Amino acid sequence: MGLLGLILAAVLVAVLIAFVIVKYLPLKLRWIASIGLLFLAVFLGMKIYNGIMQPINFNKDKVQRYSNVVRNLKIIRDAEVKYYEANGSYTKDKNLLIMFIDSSSLALTVTNTIVKTVNRGGGITDEIEVKVTDTIGYETVLKYFKNRDYKNMFKVPGLEEIEFSLEVGTVEKVQGLLVPTFMAKTPKQPLLAGMNESLVKQEIEQLDSDQIKGEFVSVGSLEEVTTAGNWPPSYDKSDKKE
Repeated sequence: MGLLGLILAAVLVAVLIAFVIVKYLPLKLRWIASIGLLFLAVFLGMKIYNGIMQPINFNKDKVQRYSNVVRNLKIIRDAEVKYYEANGSYTKDKNLLIMFIDSSSLALTVTNTIVKTVNRGGGITDEIEVKVTDTIGYETVLKYFKNRDYKNMFKVPGLEEIEFSLEVGTVEKVQGLLVPTFMAKTPKQPLLAGMNESLVKQEIEQLDSDQIKGEFVSVGSLEEVTTAGNWPPSYDKSDKKE
């Protein structure tokens, strides 16, 4: 809206100046007005160009800053998922989660279906299929975090003095069934420090599906059962390279 107003103002000023030149300015002085108009055109052209490029550059810069944050949130997410596989719950203890990656192992299991004979009484038997799960070995949690900086995963990139907040909770998925949940997040505002204040305000209020919604960059939820982040799929394109 500001850019449109600038263009309309430029057109209006040009028309008014042209009218003044034709109506009141002597012929021998019109070359001065022409030079002034040239400078005005260059000035307005630069203003319009900057008005167009500012949101484009803002989006490029913001995506770069967010990408680094999302990278760490993915590591936290994967650590919590592995911790859940081993313990049946999530943890808000950051040091414990790092120690878990360093020193813990996960059981490797295989599930087979066997036929079991059941005595129904009175000489009557029946055969039923039963699933049996056996442990066939163990693997280290650390193998899932090779070449990933999990020891610094709680530091917010670009704001190393700030860490992600980490919370755990439960959600009643069906009546009487409480399911563990977790959430890691950091506010957008500090990440966008030094950028255009008007565009930052719009970004914090962002609700578009192809953008990171709301005032936080986050993964997980305390209100629903999910391990997904609030970023769009475009931030997951580099997953195969990780």
